[in-house]
Amino acid sequence: MLKLFIRKTLFSFLFLAGLLSLYFWFRINLKDLFSQEHLLLTSRLFFILAVLAVFYFLQKSLAAFFDWYKESVVLKTKTELDDNFLPLFSRTASVILWSICLMIILSRFGININAILATLGVGSLAIALAAQDTIANLIAGFLIMIDRPFVVGDTIKLPTGDKAKVLEIGIRRSKFLGDDKSLIIVPNVDLSKNTIINYSHRDNNL
Repeated sequence: MLKLFIRKTLFSFLFLAGLLSLYFWFRINLKDLFSQEHLLLTSRLFFILAVLAVFYFLQKSLAAFFDWYKESVVLKTKTELDDNFLPLFSRTASVILWSICLMIILSRFGININAILATLGVGSLAIALAAQDTIANLIAGFLIMIDRPFVVGDTIKLPTGDKAKVLEIGIRRSKFLGDDKSLIIVPNVDLSKNTIINYSHRDNNL
């Protein structure tokens, strides 16, 4: 874990340390050569770079953690739940992290972030309403992976009445192989709302 963390974060840490060293050297040795206006502009520039460097370091630290978790936990477990959702968690964490970074920079320059947050809230609500089918499929896929009514390799009866073999349980849609060797793709919400007959489960308990 320590070696992975150092390898992932070394460059970002050195960049942050070098930036801070340059800033303090500038303030000690060159501040008398610039006017107050130029000093203020320089301080703001260093502030932006420092915040970006800090959050870049934090992102690399998160990446190191997720890589460690994947190598130490995900690849050693039989369930595919964490395999499917780990990339989603990683991307979500990155979006949240850089959103916080942006809010800090904007607030430093006196920009009212409350209005921006309100706008983002309304926009997020509009997007959620427009993508409610996608969200429903994501939730259904998550519940299928937890409840495990069927797994890859099982033969089941789909809501359409077709008998098919489970090829893949996706986050939004799942794939099946029909009796005629055709590929059947079904939204997860349809699977969660209807009765599924698992023939493989019956066979295993005979």
